[in-house]
Amino acid sequence: MLYPMKFKKVFIEKVWGGREFETKLNMTLPENKNIGESWEVSAHPNGMSIVENGVLAGKTLQEVYDEYKGKLVGEKVYNEYGKRFPLLIKYLDVNDRLSIQVHPDDEVANKKHNELGKSESWYIMEASDDAVLIMGMKPGISKEVFLEKAKNNDFSGMFEEISVKKGDLVDITPGMVHASLTGSVLFAEIQENSDVTYRIYDFDRIENGKKRELHIDDAAEVIDFGKKADIRKTEFENGETRKNIIKKKYYSIDKVKVEGNFEDINEESMIIYSILEGKGSIESSNSTLDIQKGESVLVPPHMKVTLKGDFEILRTTI
Repeated sequence: MLYPMKFKKVFIEKVWGGREFETKLNMTLPENKNIGESWEVSAHPNGMSIVENGVLAGKTLQEVYDEYKGKLVGEKVYNEYGKRFPLLIKYLDVNDRLSIQVHPDDEVANKKHNELGKSESWYIMEASDDAVLIMGMKPGISKEVFLEKAKNNDFSGMFEEISVKKGDLVDITPGMVHASLTGSVLFAEIQENSDVTYRIYDFDRIENGKKRELHIDDAAEVIDFGKKADIRKTEFENGETRKNIIKKKYYSIDKVKVEGNFEDINEESMIIYSILEGKGSIESSNSTLDIQKGESVLVPPHMKVTLKGDFEILRTTI
């Protein structure tokens, strides 16, 4: 029988990572490592989730998905995605500059890498006062100009810069060049189940004695040179406690403030909760699960749950 599930966190060490997951999200990190990502709900082979609670504890998310199929994600979703789990849910701690990068769309990623493309959304949970992102190309930068400057390792004057703060939603579609430039950000990321990144520039950092690999030609083929930043404010207004902050082909995200009890059910697909603030519990007919800031929970379709406590969440469906 299915039930609301939490998973063991998969920590990914990154040259730009830090230790903020410990201080801000109450995570216990491996010692002496800069952790950049916590993969929360993942059936990707580069970071496979393992069920942490209930009778399925110890099984991988892929094993559960293979066994329960549409009962886990929704029949319509399963019919569309088949054996590939559709989403990947993370938290990121960007403590230094995130490399300038771009992701391919479904068509290119499938053809070149047998992967889904990477459309993603960042919800900014924490941001330093000087947090600035790179989002998109400056006007007048063409593919030819990009390749010529990149060949000379000259990345000046090519990228748009934009400030972000806590509560912003940053939507990044395939072809959108992006990075972090100054300051630090901590965010929840909702994305397609993909790990394909074309790195454009890594600020000449050295890792394990050498610079990280760049993918200039691949990037040039997929960059949308006219794409502009899509940054949305998500603050609740006029007493509201739930609002849709983005709806796109791959997923829909609501921001919800729970004050007391919040009853929820989704008939079409699973729900994935990312806990942004506070703590509480999720009750279903067969389980009670304690939750707190920095955790994530998968709720199967057709399952009525009651969220109790005082907290804020992202509610992701397909």
